[in-house]
Amino acid sequence: MFDYIADHPVLDFVATVTERRTRYADRLTTPADLEEWVRGSGLRPGLPPVTAAGLARAVDVREAAFTLISGAIDETATDPAALAAVNAAAAAGPPVVTLDADLALTRTGDLDAVLAALARDCIELLGGPDRALLHWCADPTCTRPYVDRSRGARRRWCGMRGCGDRAKAAAYRARRRERAG
Repeated sequence: MFDYIADHPVLDFVATVTERRTRYADRLTTPADLEEWVRGSGLRPGLPPVTAAGLARAVDVREAAFTLISGAIDETATDPAALAAVNAAAAAGPPVVTLDADLALTRTGDLDAVLAALARDCIELLGGPDRALLHWCADPTCTRPYVDRSRGARRRWCGMRGCGDRAKAAAYRARRRERAG
């Protein structure tokens, strides 16, 4: 259900809403959806059950992060409310990372810890060198931001699976039609 294709977890988190400019498909509609996203993200293998209030807090952090990331890409003024929301979420303690006797990594923490990790990732993304590499996917219906680390900085798609594949297939069909016609 969720794609984890970005270099930053916060970019995958804001992408839980797809097609923001057209049909606005939110994939985090229930606490179970959020629990599934967190498990898949690798930020925490499992969470205590998420409540409706927890889901609302997560959506608030997601939307604040999206607002800040959008502003950075579009080079618009920073939204003070979004900045305050991300900074407040980052103030909580992040998931605790430990090693067990077999040197297996364990992450523990509640939803606030996961939101803190996402907010901190947003802060590091926007406050670091990757901010200059942020772009929008070229697919007109996709609203997924991505970091372009390609040689020559010529990447156009958020990922080849999905947007890139569709664009290449459409270009191939157009070339075939042109040759046939």
